[in-house]
Amino acid sequence: MNEFKDWMELASFIITIVALPFAIAVFIFEQRRERANEEEEIYLKLSDDYSRFMELVLQNSDLKLRSSVATDLTEEQLDRRLALYSILVSLFERAYLLVYEDDMDRKQLRMWRSWEDFMREWCERADFRAALPGLLHGEDPDFVNEMQKLAAEAAQQAGTKPA
Repeated sequence: MNEFKDWMELASFIITIVALPFAIAVFIFEQRRERANEEEEIYLKLSDDYSRFMELVLQNSDLKLRSSVATDLTEEQLDRRLALYSILVSLFERAYLLVYEDDMDRKQLRMWRSWEDFMREWCERADFRAALPGLLHGEDPDFVNEMQKLAAEAAQQAGTKPA
């Protein structure tokens, strides 16, 4: 009986020394993998939303949103353009809130930079910059600061005053 007790005690030590740390490591690994999958899923959903936005841009090609700034728009076209810009700013804010972090790893930084590129591209449009102050009203303060910074950089590159 004493020998069985010794074997059980040895098995207990082995489990404590080997199996428990291994189980903790597996748990941590699975948690990280699950978080990475969630981040990827968020990024893909946001990308799909941006693709749908670009379909709206194509459907409203008369607004010239992918080419030069249209200056001779009707009142109805101006309203549609503002509505599209509102959708875009909302999408950008969602991307900022879900993707941007102060301390990003390499993968997160790559995801964020693709969104930052989209934001910069739109901020290069003078009509978007002009509409931006009204579109940013009531949005997340950190996001507002980011968009204002990007708009100011784009205005400086264009040689104009930021909106």
